Amino acid sequence: MLSNHLHNGIEAPKLAWSRLPNSEDGEPDTVGLVKKSDESSIDSLDYEVIENYAYRKEQAQRGKLYVGYYVMVKWFFALLIGIGTGLAAVFINLSVENFAGWKFALTFAIIQKSYVAGFLVYVLINLVLVFSSVYIVTQFAPAAAGSGIPEIKGYLNGVDMPGILLFRTLIGKIFGSIGSVGGGLALGKEGPLVHTGACIASLLGQGGSSKYHLRSRWLQIFHSDRDRRDLVTCGCAAGVSAAFRAPVGGVLFALEEVTSWWKSQLMWRVFFTSAIVAVVVRTAMGWCKSGKCGHFGSGGFIIWDISDGQEDYSFEEFLPMAVIGVIGGLLGALFNQLTFYIAYWRRNYLHKNGNRVKIIEACLISLITSIISFGLPLLRNCSPCPEANPDSGIECPRPPGMYGNYVNFYCSKDKEYNDLATIFFNTQDDAIRNLFSAKTIHEYSAQSLLTFLVMFYSLAVVTFGTAVPAGQFVPGIMIGSTYGRLVGMFVVKVYKKLNIEEGTYALLGAASFLGGSMRMTVSLCVIMVEITNNLKLLPLIMLVLLISKAVGDAFNEGLYEEQARLRSIPLLESRPKYQMRKMTAKEASGKRVISFPRVVKVADVVSILRSNNHNGFPVIDHARNGETLVIGLMLRSHLLVLLQSKVDFQHSPLPCDPKGSRSIRHTISEFVKPASSKGLSIHDIRLSSDDLEMYIDLALFLNPSPYIVPEDMSLTKVYNLFRQLGLRHIFVVPRPSRVIGLITRKDLLIEENDDSASMELQSTSVRSL
Repeated sequence: MLSNHLHNGIEAPKLAWSRLPNSEDGEPDTVGLVKKSDESSIDSLDYEVIENYAYRKEQAQRGKLYVGYYVMVKWFFALLIGIGTGLAAVFINLSVENFAGWKFALTFAIIQKSYVAGFLVYVLINLVLVFSSVYIVTQFAPAAAGSGIPEIKGYLNGVDMPGILLFRTLIGKIFGSIGSVGGGLALGKEGPLVHTGACIASLLGQGGSSKYHLRSRWLQIFHSDRDRRDLVTCGCAAGVSAAFRAPVGGVLFALEEVTSWWKSQLMWRVFFTSAIVAVVVRTAMGWCKSGKCGHFGSGGFIIWDISDGQEDYSFEEFLPMAVIGVIGGLLGALFNQLTFYIAYWRRNYLHKNGNRVKIIEACLISLITSIISFGLPLLRNCSPCPEANPDSGIECPRPPGMYGNYVNFYCSKDKEYNDLATIFFNTQDDAIRNLFSAKTIHEYSAQSLLTFLVMFYSLAVVTFGTAVPAGQFVPGIMIGSTYGRLVGMFVVKVYKKLNIEEGTYALLGAASFLGGSMRMTVSLCVIMVEITNNLKLLPLIMLVLLISKAVGDAFNEGLYEEQARLRSIPLLESRPKYQMRKMTAKEASGKRVISFPRVVKVADVVSILRSNNHNGFPVIDHARNGETLVIGLMLRSHLLVLLQSKVDFQHSPLPCDPKGSRSIRHTISEFVKPASSKGLSIHDIRLSSDDLEMYIDLALFLNPSPYIVPEDMSLTKVYNLFRQLGLRHIFVVPRPSRVIGLITRKDLLIEENDDSASMELQSTSVRSL
């Protein structure tokens, strides 16, 4: 009666292709099913609309007023996501700014008397901040470790991983980022802000957190993974917009990097969310100008304004700029490979020893980072300050504990500065601002820049993957701007032109390394233009991004794709593999499927759900002539709801009439898996012996219109259909025997007349063959 088996494995390309049984197959014997225990924590999301009887009945009862209300709520949620993400970014930036400001102010005050005491205080403060971060992550929110972008990318790709969007993950991400970034580790807060925005969006979409009693009924309107996916997309864009003050870049980041499904209505809401974030951040920055919010006065927001930099460039400069792109591609690909190997070793060997090892590792890396950032500038000789230029507005040396160029660190004279301390013994945002600065030619020596590049690159490779929230945007900008400034120094020395600025080449270097590591183009180009406020450099940024991405792609995948592969996140990439061109849907699908009859015995349902972990089951019925008919797809989650409620159990094995007197006893919201948990399990359901002898008619609850492809369709075509529509299952069927109609474009152009009940349809139906 039951056939085997519906393949729903994780490994691509067999993620969701399944094959229906041929009518001549008969009733196959039950075969053993192998469970993938290592992948049991990863599930797929149901982005497809389940058009069952409950859905159609509910849609029929909804009028245009409800549709308008539904759209208004989506826009209101987009507003709340923008405000929430903006406020979270303000809080993180202010906290990091103040912790870093107090740390450097206290250290500079102490080293005026004793460098040893200052070093001890500096190390201790960093250790305390990093320890707080790793302790929060390991003990409270394990899913908050890392940047979170690979996990969010997997979620928007249709992969559900438990814990990544919980309330405690949001709290761990916020406070963990404050500790790790404020503690001076070679990582940034921009990647975690993307995860933070996604968490805020998900919590709003499910109405809050039930575990921590932060739940509101009036927010519980979105009951499908499809709607939550749109909200999380808005959250991702809001995170980038808040991190870089780049609202357009946030929209493009969501479109280019994290989403695999897009529509014009979503574009409008994402754009609106990013604009709200920009308003919130701009308001906070205006408040910070009064000196109320931070030690440095700017609130920790990224302000790398180089609009006063190089205004023009010559054709001769394209060659060194192309070289910067090649260097970025090579170093970015190397960075991805090294972080992959080290993270693989951590995941499979080091971190298996428990949370104590993770805490010790993070504290040890913090100690090494502090020693290097404090100790290396001590070995560097100071340089005399250049002649003061009133137009530049740059003071040499800068006042102790304040931001700016020309740090006086371990110098014997007052009018000297330590160029290595200017970028090493500093916050990352201020170091990047110094590297980007114009009118500071010959501020750095090649030896100092090379030293910083080697040491910071090594620290970034080792730090990425520890059990703390870690972004890679700002460290990547630090690395790229260092070798970019080196190339700029060479160009200034060789070309001897007065209009060439080393800071311009530092910007191009930053773009090249990010392009070579993350492999983003359009969104990264816009982000770099928005955060530097220099539109004249747009063609140059485009050039180095294209070159660095092309060079990096020749060696490996992007950073987020590599990390997703390491975490066993089964992403469906934007294009299918070359081997799929030679395969058909039949070859990729399982040999047999597990299917249910329309009226199934409860004991049979329980037995099948206990024996395998499949999430979709074809439902078959028999016509009067004995022909087997596939009437739809039944989801595991829906079966579990029916088993738990028991209200749809019947004594008779005969089907009921859906159009008869029997009314459906469930709403759509009852069948939705909660976003904050794994949902129902077959082991949580208790049934008596009398319950097991009863029957369920599945006709009311199945999806009667699943997506179907013929068995000889190429796997490439199936792949594109599966990914672009965000599907979880596709039926593979034999070649159809007849055609009942044909739909063209004009059949889909429906014109409404004055009478809303009448519509004109131009039919192009084909006679049945």
